[in-house]
Amino acid sequence: MHGTTHSPIPLETWHIAKPAGHGRKGVVVAQEIEAARVGADMISTGGNAVDAAVATALALTVTEPWMSGLGGGGFMVAYIAAERAVRVIDFAMVAPAALEPSDYPLTGAAGAEMFGWPQVEGDANIHGPKSIAVPGSVAGYGLAGATYGRKPWADLVAPAIALAERGHRVTWWTTLQVAAEADLLARYPVSSAVWLPGGLPPSMPQDATASFLSMGALARSLRMLADEGPQGFYEGALARSMVHDVRAAGGCLSDADLAGYSARIVEPLQLPRGEAVYHVPRGLTAGPTFAAALRQLPHLESASPDPGTYGAYAAALVDAYRQRLERLGHSGDDGSRSCTTHISTADADGNLVMLTTTLLSPFGSRMVLPDSGILMNNGINWFDPRPGGPNSLAPGQRPLTNMCPMVATRNGAPWFGYGASGGRKIMPSVFQLASFTNDFGMEVETALAHPRLDASGIDTLVHDGRLDAATAAAIAAVAPSTPWGPTSFPSMYANPSGAAITAGGGCVGAVHPYSPVSGVAVA
Repeated sequence: MHGTTHSPIPLETWHIAKPAGHGRKGVVVAQEIEAARVGADMISTGGNAVDAAVATALALTVTEPWMSGLGGGGFMVAYIAAERAVRVIDFAMVAPAALEPSDYPLTGAAGAEMFGWPQVEGDANIHGPKSIAVPGSVAGYGLAGATYGRKPWADLVAPAIALAERGHRVTWWTTLQVAAEADLLARYPVSSAVWLPGGLPPSMPQDATASFLSMGALARSLRMLADEGPQGFYEGALARSMVHDVRAAGGCLSDADLAGYSARIVEPLQLPRGEAVYHVPRGLTAGPTFAAALRQLPHLESASPDPGTYGAYAAALVDAYRQRLERLGHSGDDGSRSCTTHISTADADGNLVMLTTTLLSPFGSRMVLPDSGILMNNGINWFDPRPGGPNSLAPGQRPLTNMCPMVATRNGAPWFGYGASGGRKIMPSVFQLASFTNDFGMEVETALAHPRLDASGIDTLVHDGRLDAATAAAIAAVAPSTPWGPTSFPSMYANPSGAAITAGGGCVGAVHPYSPVSGVAVA
């Protein structure tokens, strides 16, 4: 029997709720409400859930730029009504072909960020030009829209252009996010100019006026993207500009890296349980770990989650993560800072889309490119800098990631979907949410508000402090567990959202209630 440790901070005492949104034509859920409204407008003006997801992702480049953007990568899992099938679009980042592992020598000290890798000299794998991988987001968005959407590409980009021309709206959440990364942002002149005006994080006015930050050259780059199409990002003037700026700063991104990149449509893993079939990404994602946990989860007899349920969740998740570490050698990543974004969309035609996209760390490489204004990823940090491992640094390779967007079908029809941001905390969150809805019949709003645990730490778990003593003891019987939260920052149980197609053909979407600027927009 393991002990339950005391929380290092007092539990917050807010009573917070974010109601679900119900849409006749569709719903869009995002980690920033202004971007969600962009997506809903796409559905209202004749687009579908795929168009909505793409337009929302592009808008988040401005409204939530620390989590995702043109310089990132990710995965989309979607039920496509016209094909009566679930498809996956893989637009993950790739290491540049000229990457030299010897450019990332180890200091012999422990690393300080995210994955727990040994420290690299100058933290070259964490920030700056050598941390930049080949971005896949634009290719993924372009492939999704062209294959499954209805709207012209330029229409999908237009709202992001308007937002970039206006600038990023400053909120207290902006101040917090920038302050948390201010030390690294200050090392890069363009990043500092955009995000640290006057040398300090921006703050919102203390009255009813709005304050906006200029996004530099980003609006011009988005206009180029609208005119030239997605391929312009990889082979046009914008591509040449990005390569020039990265190489001038000491990185190895090349014209050939960009020109040779392509997103791809692949088949999902299909995992039956009860009434549902879960569809998750294959390969270098958390999808296989989700599958491993599902194999360990017994039939749950109770009418609602009880201590035995949470004990079963903890045991299944711990075992699945142990298998992942043994097989793939992926360690660390406390995930206490959410560093990705997730979008959930649905429409009246039955399209159901879960899109997870990221720069990896908050603000990615922390490097805004001078000519284009694009904030680049730090995807090289996904790789183990130690040689000889299954996820070691190597040119042209795709890294192991933690993303796990999931769509559930029932009798071949779309039912519900969940996804999240939050590093290794993503999969445990999505796993429990899927169980809440499939095993216990919870609506998405109820499921997202229900207490969860996190088992991604394996040896030390974390559980929601609202859970009772018997449940805490059942979790602690698997591994020592600390009660925490729920809190907005840090986010200890990921930052999920979800959407569903109702029995009557309507659409419903909901967010994690403790995510402060997230929201649901309806069409």
